[in-house]
Order: sequence, then C-alpha cells, then structure tokens
Amino acid sequence: MAILKIEHLGIAVKDVSKSKDIFQRLLGANFYKEETVESEGVNTVFYQLGESKLELLEATNESSSIAKYLEKNREGIHHLAVAVDDIHAEMGRLKKQGFVFINEEPKAGADNKLIAFIHPKSSNGILLELCQDLD
Repeated sequence: MAILKIEHLGIAVKDVSKSKDIFQRLLGANFYKEETVESEGVNTVFYQLGESKLELLEATNESSSIAKYLEKNREGIHHLAVAVDDIHAEMGRLKKQGFVFINEEPKAGADNKLIAFIHPKSSNGILLELCQDLD
C-alpha cells in the first residue's frame, strides 16, 4: 500500500487540436490515445514517455474543472497523477494523515483508470490525482 510511481502529468490546454501538434513536434512522438470523459467534461490526449505519460486536457463545457482552471490560470500543468495499486486503501491511509479529497469515493477516469483527487489546500498547492488501473 503506497504510491508506486508518477503515472502522468496533466496539462490544461485551450485547444487540444493545436496542442496535439505542438506536443507531437516537441516530444517527437505521436499520442497513443484520445478520449472524451463526459463525467469530467474533458477531452484528453495521452503521450507515453517511458514509464510515465503526459495528458492534455481540454474542457468540453463551461462547468468543467478545466474550464474553471483556465479562467484563473494560463495553460500549463494542472495536476500530478500517481499510480497506486489499491486506491481505497491509499485514500484511507492519506485521510488518516489529514489529506482532504475532492471526491470521497473513487470514480472512473480516462485511460481505463479509477481516480480520486486530493484537494490542493491539503497538499501544498498541488492537485494530486491517485490512479489505479481497472484491468
């Protein structure tokens, strides 16, 4: 029961089509997955970088957390995601340590993951996402 590795870095973008081109040229690699997560109001694009990934996030509606983030901030790093093997156990461990979660229960996320977010107010200003593979 612990954090296993950095799973991905989430990057908020205004226009995922434009950003795909920039990141493909920057990384010298094509994205491996494009997905819409209706429940979160985002379009996502993933790039594999060794054992870690980059996720581009574009809002699909004005109430999306990405739309709200971009109202206050410039495009850029939105969250850090870490892989865990048992999200329920890890949430319990972290809650006992005083960390506050945005969602009390894990939910389905992009890239076939079960996810939960720690509120930045309890994690030194970083939005931290716990990710568990659903496979």
